[in-house]
Amino acid sequence: MAQETQNHTLSVSGWAAYDSSGEIKPYTFKRRENGVNDVTIEVLYCGICHTDLHYAKNEWGITMYPVVPGHEITGVVIKVGCNAGKFKIGDRVGVGCLAASCLKCEFCADSQENYCDQMQFTYNGIFWDGSITYGGYSNVIVADYRYVVPIPENLPMDSVAPLLCAGITVFSPLKDNGMLGSPGKKMGVVGLGGLGHVAVKFGKAFGHHVTVLSTSPSKETEAKGRLGADDFIVSTNSQQMQAGKRSLDFILDTVSAQHSLGPILELLKVDGTLVTVGAPDQPLELPPFPLIFGKRSVKGSMTGGMRDTQEMMDLCGKHNITCDVEVIAPDTINEAMDRLAKNDVRYRFVIDIAGRISNI
Repeated sequence: MAQETQNHTLSVSGWAAYDSSGEIKPYTFKRRENGVNDVTIEVLYCGICHTDLHYAKNEWGITMYPVVPGHEITGVVIKVGCNAGKFKIGDRVGVGCLAASCLKCEFCADSQENYCDQMQFTYNGIFWDGSITYGGYSNVIVADYRYVVPIPENLPMDSVAPLLCAGITVFSPLKDNGMLGSPGKKMGVVGLGGLGHVAVKFGKAFGHHVTVLSTSPSKETEAKGRLGADDFIVSTNSQQMQAGKRSLDFILDTVSAQHSLGPILELLKVDGTLVTVGAPDQPLELPPFPLIFGKRSVKGSMTGGMRDTQEMMDLCGKHNITCDVEVIAPDTINEAMDRLAKNDVRYRFVIDIAGRISNI
């Protein structure tokens, strides 16, 4: 069961999974009072990430019940600690995957808090005070200001919410692999889901030629017509895959199901790079010859640090990039979870936590 400290006296209404059935039910709990480094946020919207489904059902075997999911959070500041002066009451802000880190290691010093070995997540983590963290499926969240980002005024709060996880998860490897500030490259995106559709938008905004790879031929119209992709390859079509050999500089693989990287690697030019950001529950197949004969690299990447998250958010404001979302009411979370498990969403569910239409 969750731990609470003496400072946890702020009563909050939320939604939690109580056991491995994964069913989400109403849950009233206590959060810490706003501290000197904290901002208290009225939550307006929270995206549903596939990670939420894994935790709700304890599919990774690490869930601490009851678990309040949610790490794609947007809202308005309603209280500010004395050390959190960069924020003020009424600010539009977002909270992503990170709740705490050591603040002292080489990664924290370099704004890569996501790789700190003491990093704790926004939910199902252990905060500095020893309490278990609860996420954004709730009407209020208290967050250390160092893990909170301002949201540009021109971006709507519902469709910007998934940028706090899906967005930064694909932005970070693009930045790390030289895809910002160097337009004209040929980029592949494997999978056209919650992560993939944002990657396509980023790739086009940054001036690249974008090819989508998918097992679903029906997604070609969406990829090209709706999202602006330049090319589309059906990854199960051997002729199309052969025609695309050695054509791409960089590939971002967003697929969370088990698959072989071999055929995808053949699409890379010599010295090209594939970065995987999906999290299959079975090992990926990685044959050696496409690596050896193409001098190709395979890398992994997780959600980004706070500096990258702010840079991403600012660029989204500049290019007017948001996610394609389906906004739902809290009482339909379980239905949305069932649909998410079947990949029946285009492209991200977002919970209207505040239960009202907001013009903020």
